[in-house]
Amino acid sequence: TELQKKKNYSVIKKEFDSVLSELENVWRGALTDEATSYGKGWKTLVLMDRGIWDPVNVADLFPKTSTILKNLQIPATEIFFASMEPKSKIEAHSDFTNFVVTSHLGIDIPDNDCCSLTIGDETRQWENGKVMLFDTSILHEAVNNSPTQTRYILMMRVWHPDLTLEERQALQFIYDSLSVPELVNPDPSIRFRAELELQAMKAFPNLQNNNKGMAVQANNGGGGGFSSSSSSNAKKKKKKKKKTKK
Repeated sequence: TELQKKKNYSVIKKEFDSVLSELENVWRGALTDEATSYGKGWKTLVLMDRGIWDPVNVADLFPKTSTILKNLQIPATEIFFASMEPKSKIEAHSDFTNFVVTSHLGIDIPDNDCCSLTIGDETRQWENGKVMLFDTSILHEAVNNSPTQTRYILMMRVWHPDLTLEERQALQFIYDSLSVPELVNPDPSIRFRAELELQAMKAFPNLQNNNKGMAVQANNGGGGGFSSSSSSNAKKKKKKKKKTKK
């Protein structure tokens, strides 16, 4: 894919390493009891949620990565980095959602094939610079058996290719209404203002004043049938952590 071409992957990896080296504790764990039950070692750092770019994480932390993703016009509803701690496991579960499929781009994967993702009865290893595409409505689980290394990936949930344009628009309207409830207000003037508000929220963040090190927004993400393709490997990096806010 275009995302895993060496020129794009190298930029994403370099920017990711830079953020981790400058900030502490940019990750946050599960926000619900149900998500916590899957396992405590997985955390995320959000770039997009329900089609809305995070203004802080995009502009101040990952402007180059976000620009690449925007220019590739990936039909994503969610985009976030996901970490998985050493000696941790995400228990088998289903997301009960089949109108999106999930993509993982390996960013920093521990050595010795100790990290794996199982979808149904098929198991694959993550690889740096390689994309996996799968259906998380199928029962799936993940494991990081490395004794010391954290696994990092870039995760995206994209519209299922079998959806029609009308179906995508209807589902997106549900997302939009959750973000801006006034979109379904019976008063036309209130709906009009809500539409303007949503339009502003969906605008790609202004990257002119880019100051890394500000507060970050973090969220929880999960992440099964596989599809995959390959790219280049990347060097391992050190991990550090700062503070933040799915």
